[in-house]
Amino acid sequence: MSVRTIPASRLRVLRPGGRLVTTIAGTSLLVTAEKDEDGGGATGRVEWDRAGFMHARHGDDYPPGVAARLAKAAELDGDDVSRGPYPVVDVANAWDLASMLDIEAPDIEHEYREDGGQRVALMAHADGSWARATATGTERPTVHQGGPRRLWDALDKVRDYWLSNGELPVRGARVDITPDGRTFLGRGKWSAELT
Repeated sequence: MSVRTIPASRLRVLRPGGRLVTTIAGTSLLVTAEKDEDGGGATGRVEWDRAGFMHARHGDDYPPGVAARLAKAAELDGDDVSRGPYPVVDVANAWDLASMLDIEAPDIEHEYREDGGQRVALMAHADGSWARATATGTERPTVHQGGPRRLWDALDKVRDYWLSNGELPVRGARVDITPDGRTFLGRGKWSAELT
């Protein structure tokens, strides 16, 4: 079963030195960690391999409102219109990119369409933030965004890091899990807490 944060109950049932293996929900990240000898938390890493489970879904619109939020993203002009620096990408099928984005900005829903060379990527979040990027082929896209956050800008920030550093820091990151299940990732100067 995939989890977003490590339940404290999973740590309690492990003996010191016992191994925890799980995937992080919303990502393709596979975590392995060993319970610390003092019996408290656990320490491990994000493996280089990818793994994941499909989100549990029920009904035509689960979680509720996703279809409406993505439809809104497809139609509105937005209060921020710009040209993106990178081609439109199918985020959900770009596993490393999607995983890193989900760590930095969790719970974004994605939709991607391609029709006659026209590429459209939609992003939406329950907080009302949304983005739509459209372009022909690999041209720079026109990006429309609205709501409290700029979702496409968050994606471009991850892509900037990737291009500047040659890889994303989440693969191979150290994992520290506190006894209450708070989960921290870190590699080099990069760090994040799973929420």
